[in-house]
Parts: sequence; structure tokens; C-alpha cells
Amino acid sequence: MPLSRRAFLKSSGLAMFGIGAAPAWLSRTVYAAYDRGNRRRKVLIAIFQRGAVDGLNVVVPFGDKSYFALRPTLAIPAPDGTLQTAQDLDGFFGLHASLAPLLPVFRDGHLAIVEAVGSPDPTRSHFDAQDFMESGTPGRKGTPDGWLNRALLPPRSPVRAVAIGPRLPRSLRGRNTAIALEKLDDFQVRDAHMASPFEAMYDSSADALLHGTAQETFEAVKLIQSVDKQPYSPRNGARYPPGQFGEALQQIARLIRADVGLEVAFADIGGWDTHVNQDRQLTNRLNEFGQGLTAFYRDMGDRMADVLVVTMSEFGRTAHENGNRGTDHGHANVMFAIGGDVRGGKIYGQWPGLAPEQLNEGRDLALTTDFRDVLAEAVSEHLGNRNIAAVFPGYSSPKYPGIIA
Repeated sequence: MPLSRRAFLKSSGLAMFGIGAAPAWLSRTVYAAYDRGNRRRKVLIAIFQRGAVDGLNVVVPFGDKSYFALRPTLAIPAPDGTLQTAQDLDGFFGLHASLAPLLPVFRDGHLAIVEAVGSPDPTRSHFDAQDFMESGTPGRKGTPDGWLNRALLPPRSPVRAVAIGPRLPRSLRGRNTAIALEKLDDFQVRDAHMASPFEAMYDSSADALLHGTAQETFEAVKLIQSVDKQPYSPRNGARYPPGQFGEALQQIARLIRADVGLEVAFADIGGWDTHVNQDRQLTNRLNEFGQGLTAFYRDMGDRMADVLVVTMSEFGRTAHENGNRGTDHGHANVMFAIGGDVRGGKIYGQWPGLAPEQLNEGRDLALTTDFRDVLAEAVSEHLGNRNIAAVFPGYSSPKYPGIIA
């Protein structure tokens, strides 16, 4: 088969999405070079709960009597000390029982919860709301890149921005290099026999764009494969749940532990669109969600001092349950922040109330905190990028909730 740039671009594209057999030409050279200069870097991990999670049953406002009136069959009972009720946080809010593994993280001061938070745009379209949140520009459909890509400071490692999944998410698209992979051991150029000739050909290319793209691809492949060759076992008794979410968090943990210069990571977990029979579906999703986050926190141990995990969903769900034992598309929601520099053990945000006159459009939890306030604080105070106007265009004066120490 004749070698060509077209063939390489196709092959490298497959490499970026993790398909193929392990090439024999990989070495530890690139890994060692980046490893020396990138130890203990700050890492921001964005977790997207796709489908609009019901924040009112994730963090239960049992202290608001209107909650129980709005949800005669779906309301989570007030805490009574058992796992059949909400798990008390502060006498007003409680976690869904499936998130009980996160209680020690909250009580140790490393989990902060932001209430009544979300996008100021009123859309109830999953597609539009996710696009606005990932671009970081609510109401603007023409934004070409994502907030997490814009948050990156000048380039260092070729694997400093990683998404776990089959494709690069909107959040990480942009001018800065970012890669998508499903598993470390699947991230490679497809044909092992073609890898070395392609690498040599593009190393000598006079085309700066092609040369740069090829170099970044091969360096990323070498780094990932070097990490994959290192044995890895979760620490501190951490047990990741089976499924894509637990696997994604374990892949991120491996990259952090390998000290290859990871700065931002992205993972998502779907299944939150609970129009019908919400109770069982939400319980199952939260079991996986809570166990995954808890396992990651335990696995990281003292490395959580350098790590911040932020969770988000495109919008919340209606305050009133529907006729199918579910909830419909709503407005404000809840976000989690977990990390060593988090001022946790506290609920942030102004609670607007659930009385009829307090609801947004008479049906939803009202918004009191813009999601960009939370993300901007994470970018500025954790990653150290103070140019918030560039990360969130048109939003130059955010009001930080104060979740980062």
C-alpha cells in the first residue's frame, strides 16, 4: 500500500478515537521527557450528567414543606437515620440514599454542593442546553469552541486535555490540542507495520500544519501507551463500579498518577431523562454515579490536593411530578465540587423556595446562581487561568460562590 498523507490522517484519526492493535514501535522516550517537567500539576475534571438530572431528588430539600406537596409519590422521605430516607447534610438538605458513600467526603470538607444553579437561558431542549453549557455561552449558538478548551494555558504535554469516550465533546473542542480515548490500551495507530514509516514521513514534511498534527498524534500515542504499560491497581480500597462511568474515572486516575501532564479531563454519564418511572431509574444512575466518584476520591488519596471534580447537567426537572411517576424538563439544578482545595461540608447558593409563587414559570426551581460562576471559579482559583473573559466570552464579572480555598 503506498504511503500518503491521506492515509496517515485517516489512521491518526482512528488513533485519536482508540481503534486498533498495539504497535511495537512505542517507547518511553516521550513519556520520560514530559514526566520530568509535569509532576503534581493541578487537574480539573468536568463530569456531564447528560439528560437533565432531577436535582431535587439528588439533593433533597426536605426542609421545604412545599417539596412534599409537589411530589406526593416521588418525594424522598425526610431523614430518619436509615438508608430508606434522605441522608441529612445540614438539617434542611439531604442526599439521596444512593449517594450515601459521598457523605464522608462532605463531612470531611471536600465536597461542596451548589443549589439552584444552571444556565440563564430558558431553553428546555437537551441539544441546545448542552451546547450552551459546553460552549460556556448560554443563548449563543455560534460559539466555535468549548469552555474547557479555552481554559487551557500555554501548551505543555500532548495529553494535557483528555476526554474519555468515543468522540471529543463540545467542551474540549478548540484551538488547543485535546484527545478522546475510551481505554488507554486501545489508543494507538491502527496498523503497527505502517506506524514507523508514517512517523518518519511526517517528521520530514515541509507542511507545518501536517507536521505539527502528526507530531502531536504520535507523541500522544507514545505517552498513552507508556502509561498503559505501567501496572495499575486502585489504592486505599477503592472499587470502581462496573460500567462506562467507573471505567472512565479509573482511566483518568491512571493518567493523573502517571504524571504525564494532564490538566483537564472530561467524562459523561447519561440516563437522567426520567419522564417515566423515575424512582428506580434515578436510584440506579445515582448508585453508579456516587460509587464512581467515591472510588475516584479514595483512589487519588493525597493526590486530591491537586484535583478538582465538577459535575453539571444541562437543566433540572419540574418541581411537580407528572402523571407517569416521573418529571419533565425544568430549569435550575444542582452541581457538585469535590477536591482537596474545596471548602466543602456546605451547601452554596441562595435557595429560592418551592412555594407556587417562588417557582420559575410556575413549574421549576428558580435559578439563583449562574453555572459560569462555579466553572469560572474553578478555572481561576484551581487552574490559575485568570483571564475569565476569554474563557467565558461576554461574562467578564462572575460572582464566585467561594467554593475554592
